[in-house]
Amino acid sequence: MAFEETPAERREVTVRRAPKYVPFLILGALVGAAVAAAVAYGLPGDESFERGSVFGFFLVMFGAGGAVLGAVGALLLDRRSVKRQKRAIVEAVPDSEPDDGAQP
Repeated sequence: MAFEETPAERREVTVRRAPKYVPFLILGALVGAAVAAAVAYGLPGDESFERGSVFGFFLVMFGAGGAVLGAVGALLLDRRSVKRQKRAIVEAVPDSEPDDGAQP
């Protein structure tokens, strides 16, 4: 079979390393939970409140705050990656052999 060669398509693309936001949010929330545990169980408190209730209250506050700080950190890294982006020219490489579905 004769294989027709077509000219390769060339395009200009932007290449940059962008952070994934979900790991930053999760890490921030986990750090917030650790801080909440340290505050609730490490510091002396009022005896009229149970330690578990205090921890739950601080967990919501510090967990949300940590997630927000994680998102801000991801946004700052994303802004930095936009400044470091590069342009590249890519070219589509045609298959050297037609794919007939057979595995070697």
